[in-house]
Amino acid sequence: MSEFSIKDIDDVIHGRIRLGIMAYLIGAQRAPFKTIAGALDTTDGNLSVHLRKLEDAGYIAIEKSFVGRKPLTEAVLTQEGREAFVNYLDAMAKLGAG
Repeated sequence: MSEFSIKDIDDVIHGRIRLGIMAYLIGAQRAPFKTIAGALDTTDGNLSVHLRKLEDAGYIAIEKSFVGRKPLTEAVLTQEGREAFVNYLDAMAKLGAG
């Protein structure tokens, strides 16, 4: 196992809400905005800010559609996001192994 480096921790993922989003999506692959907000017990505004940061990094995609006449916003984990999350977990494991 290689040595831990603080530079290996992804600042985009490391925030509590963003880490929660990524952890939720790693299992679900995609989830409605309201489902994520409820699971993380956060406000819509706060969640929006964190989703945007993950989207700007290419870790998630935001898809908007309609179910009947109701709008539906979903967050979808990208392949880049999956790889970044795995790398983040590896970096954290190195921290604990030190």
